[in-house]
Amino acid sequence: MSSRLEAEHLYKVFGRRPDEAVERLRGGADREELRADGATAAVIDASFTVDPGQIFVVMGLSGSGKSTLLRMLNGLLEPTAGTVRFDGRDLTGLGDRALREVRSHKISMVFQHFALFPHRSVLENAAYGLSVQGVPRAERERRAGEALALCGLAGWEDSWPDELSGGMQQRVGLARALATDADLLLMDESFSALDPLIRRDMQDQLLELQRTLKKTIVFITHDLNEAMRLGDRIAVMRDGRIVQTGSAEDILLRPADDYVTSFIQDVDRSRVLTAGAVMDRAVRGDEADCGCEIATPETPFTDLCALSARLSHPVAVVDGERGLVGVVPRQRLVGVLGGEAGEGSEGSEEAAVRDCDAPRGGDGEKVTARA
Repeated sequence: MSSRLEAEHLYKVFGRRPDEAVERLRGGADREELRADGATAAVIDASFTVDPGQIFVVMGLSGSGKSTLLRMLNGLLEPTAGTVRFDGRDLTGLGDRALREVRSHKISMVFQHFALFPHRSVLENAAYGLSVQGVPRAERERRAGEALALCGLAGWEDSWPDELSGGMQQRVGLARALATDADLLLMDESFSALDPLIRRDMQDQLLELQRTLKKTIVFITHDLNEAMRLGDRIAVMRDGRIVQTGSAEDILLRPADDYVTSFIQDVDRSRVLTAGAVMDRAVRGDEADCGCEIATPETPFTDLCALSARLSHPVAVVDGERGLVGVVPRQRLVGVLGGEAGEGSEGSEEAAVRDCDAPRGGDGEKVTARA
């Protein structure tokens, strides 16, 4: 099982007197003040944790600091201040040799532009990290071949990079990272150079691999829909700072500020949300054995809307034992589709559906929900 990654109060300042600039930032100075004095604050006071087996997506516009943040996680850039810990080890305190060892065995990186060697075969490219480790040829070719097969490239081992499509080249880059069996994968805009259909295929590939391998992954993107699709948790960056961290549902339904609200405005919520995200929490009830159609917390939003359209009352959401865990009023679905925050998803004190096949009142509802 992969290990936990922890970043604590990371700063990266380029230019004049970086240490002094950090102190000024801690005292309330902003980026513009520092820039006037010849210093550029790329990352400001970034803290987060990534649990084992989790995909943690860092997203933001160009210049938000996300790629700089990623490069501090494996020591390609030294933080001006703050610490990075992985597997219980403080990476910011390591010397160059120890850091190279960590990058060779514990942390792999997948780049945006493939970074394949044109004079090496597909198999040799996938085995490159293992050759750096000094793994014997037979073993590294075996492991590289297994990684290529995982990425859907079995049979292409003897081909050259220029014989592959862009998506296939990126699969080779991913296979190279997987072949080393590193616990942590850092992916810097890894799919952004691909055409939209190929990009979605690569997202599918990554999610499928993750179900099997359960790596710890930090994924950088400027594409909000990609972040929502891939991320177990998402950090939104703006001007060097992390302005919100949470699940896709947290960010869509409870944006931290006006910037995040504007950022998510065009997201297709129906592709992200589930019944569990939008329901009013319920007092745990008896088995929902009423004969009517029901949802589970994992029911996709589009299916939930179709179900609601067939019913004259709120949708009951049940757990694996058919115990009531929530209800979804139709007006909640309308509000979420309209971009409202969906108050009540977490804050309702009680909500319950009883006898959902019983006669209804004029509005078709037999629900008690108290805000």
